[in-house]
Amino acid sequence: MFDEESIARLRQEVKETTLRNRWLLDELLSEVECMRQTTVKIQPRTTTSISLVASDGGNNRAEFNPFELQVVRVMDSHGVELLTKVVSPHTDLEELAAWHLDAKRPDDPLGVLMRDLKCDSLYALSPMLNNDPEKKSSGWPLVYRDLCEWAVLYQLITRTKWGSDTLIVRDGLLRSKIFRGDLFVQMYHRIMETINETKSRRRRDVFLVGIAKRTEVLQRYATAMSVEQIFPSGHPLFAAVPMKLQKKAYKWPEYIRSPVSEADTEGKEDPKFNIGAMHFVRFGTEQSDPIWTADLLHAQAADAQKIFGFLLGDAVEGFPVPFYPLCLQRADEHAHVAGLDMDILRDELAAAVRGLLGDRTRQKILDGLMLAYSDIASRRYA
Repeated sequence: MFDEESIARLRQEVKETTLRNRWLLDELLSEVECMRQTTVKIQPRTTTSISLVASDGGNNRAEFNPFELQVVRVMDSHGVELLTKVVSPHTDLEELAAWHLDAKRPDDPLGVLMRDLKCDSLYALSPMLNNDPEKKSSGWPLVYRDLCEWAVLYQLITRTKWGSDTLIVRDGLLRSKIFRGDLFVQMYHRIMETINETKSRRRRDVFLVGIAKRTEVLQRYATAMSVEQIFPSGHPLFAAVPMKLQKKAYKWPEYIRSPVSEADTEGKEDPKFNIGAMHFVRFGTEQSDPIWTADLLHAQAADAQKIFGFLLGDAVEGFPVPFYPLCLQRADEHAHVAGLDMDILRDELAAAVRGLLGDRTRQKILDGLMLAYSDIASRRYA
């Protein structure tokens, strides 16, 4: 702990450093001023809302897990299981790709995406999924999980016959650096073709929005926006994030470059990691209510008022995170493997290992280990 002398010295250091960097606060306040005249009041609307979330593999590990198994599980806000696969860092990626592309599973979301993008392997889809033992990263299941979530989104939009206007909500921005080459933008163009066809043939609107609780651009400008009251109390509000603010916050220009070819792209990397149009949005009415970063599909940016109006009612009902879309929170609850589901996973894992051992003496030793790894106290008082 700090003693009295250290606290006094620390206080002086903080004060002096803050004064020396006053120019940075002035710069931030000046930068957000351009948003003052572009802030828009959200008008409430009604529509069907569906959400999906891919669970975090790190949260879906059993207590006793010698094979480092991870459950990749994608659920929607209604509790419908859209994709579930058990993998480990040691899984053969060629066998995994063959499983998804198997003709016996024509509706597998990742298989559908791979076929549409003409990818015959996971490595062709993402350079981060290298099956070479010397280049294979132990963290590849996290990339695989994200690919599964994008695949489910893609299948939902391109294969579903929607009976009403529908808003699909993703937990996270509509940006990704895990796809190979321009496959991410190719996926975007296929999505927009389907959305436009649905609108013209079936007279139905399908919208996609990504919401993020924390982003670098919001972290950079949150204080300045509050001080300058860019989002004053009174109404739910949104505002497009100017490109110059995004460029200040992100180190990689390709992360913010739009999927539409730009005039100044000569000599630069082609746009391929972003399909979204970034906005700040506050669904509450008070200045102290949380502000989120949202991405609309680039081609749907002109529909911002309609999309945020659809999302407003769901966000107001948000719990336990206030003013965060309830559909996202429900999908996350369904995707998380816990309680009875985790007990089933642990028991199945133990049974599989027990079967491998064969010898009864070894099986008894395993049973003892399982008991030792179990957190009995936490179950008793859960």
